[in-house]
Amino acid sequence: MLNKSTKIWLNYGLGAAISALLLWSIYTQVMKQVSDASSVAWNHTGPVGFAILALVFMLFNSALEAYKWFSLVSWVEPVRYVRAVTSYLAGVAFSVITPNRIGEYPGRILYLGGSNTFSYINISVSGVVSQLAGMYTVGLLGLIYYNATAPAPIARLALVACITLNIFIAIVYWRFHSWLPRMEQSRVLRRFAVYGRLMARVPATDKLKVLGISVLRVCVFTAQYLFLLRWMNVDIPLLPGFCLGALFFWVMAVVPSLALTELGVRGAVSLYIFGQYSSNSVGILAATTAMWVMNIVVPAILGSILIIRMKWLR
Repeated sequence: MLNKSTKIWLNYGLGAAISALLLWSIYTQVMKQVSDASSVAWNHTGPVGFAILALVFMLFNSALEAYKWFSLVSWVEPVRYVRAVTSYLAGVAFSVITPNRIGEYPGRILYLGGSNTFSYINISVSGVVSQLAGMYTVGLLGLIYYNATAPAPIARLALVACITLNIFIAIVYWRFHSWLPRMEQSRVLRRFAVYGRLMARVPATDKLKVLGISVLRVCVFTAQYLFLLRWMNVDIPLLPGFCLGALFFWVMAVVPSLALTELGVRGAVSLYIFGQYSSNSVGILAATTAMWVMNIVVPAILGSILIIRMKWLR
């Protein structure tokens, strides 16, 4: 058995080591991938007001996600808002070393700790499903616009797939608890019944609030991306730009990627979507890079620092 003083020193030591590892991972990713963005774009930017708006929307986006997580955690037990925010930032730090950033919610849960880990896992499922619902709902608008302006077989197939997945996600989010009787009868599905029982206790108004925050988040970071494109002198009209931005984030949610290659995937997708409407390829890549740094790198750095305070030994 370790005494209290030893546990404190070990906690800070482990936290500092993991924090340093995550910060080094972030640094190497930034140095490797941001260097691919041409310096020409950074030296010939548009009005600085667009950059300021993008920064404001970055803070708004983070605040919305932190509040959504706080609302989800409150379904399990009362948690201080500050602790929910710090766990969200810690989750972003963990996400940079996992495929499609799937380590974000486990990182949040690990930071919160306590005896309700399994319940946190269940509400994390709600967080993921609600964000997917928001992404697919707004992305559907982008797909409809793309099919109307650049019809192609692959675009029509994507539209049908998006509509189908929207229906499935809506059923999972709103009616999952109605499957409980059948799930209880199956040895394989019985383990998922816990999530259904939890969702059955959550008021519909709370579910609607979380879903609304998710949709609003997608609109916020789509607008943020549009501001960055305009700052990089990528002139796309407001409505088409918003629809294409929503399509871009929908594709990024569908295409699997690793953190080490994510910016490369983002760059390729952005050039394919926006390149048909603007010849400023350098500006498109620079805006995509800035978006990645603002919404992934900056919160991850803050989260890596906060990990030092985590209690690894309890």
